[in-house]
Amino acid sequence: MVDTETSRLSRLIALLTLLQSKRLFTAPEFGEKLGVSVRTIYRDIKTLEQAGVPIITEEGKGYTLMEGYKLPPVMLTEDEANALITAEKLVLTNKDISLIKNYGKAVTKIKSVLRNDTKDNVELLSRRIDFW
Repeated sequence: MVDTETSRLSRLIALLTLLQSKRLFTAPEFGEKLGVSVRTIYRDIKTLEQAGVPIITEEGKGYTLMEGYKLPPVMLTEDEANALITAEKLVLTNKDISLIKNYGKAVTKIKSVLRNDTKDNVELLSRRIDFW
């Protein structure tokens, strides 16, 4: 694939990820986050719509995904997973039991979508990190 095609595909995936992360996004917000013009965002939104992604435009407010539409989980890089595991160890030092419980459940869900080799490395990191 040519570099411009790769960067466009990466941007379209990033756009979909952003749409799932927040209720409403404006074209200028997308452009700022993705480092492209608003015009490029309009073209990308149109491309996603033509591909069957149910994007709803709320006039004067922004873009959102149709309620209930979800993409499969996004794969985390090993560095991202490591950052979450490190944060988990910090959360465990907190006195708020509900925060510890809820963060633990969230990390378990995240771990469930990791590749096996990444799971092994994350577990190793988890055993080696300790905060007092």
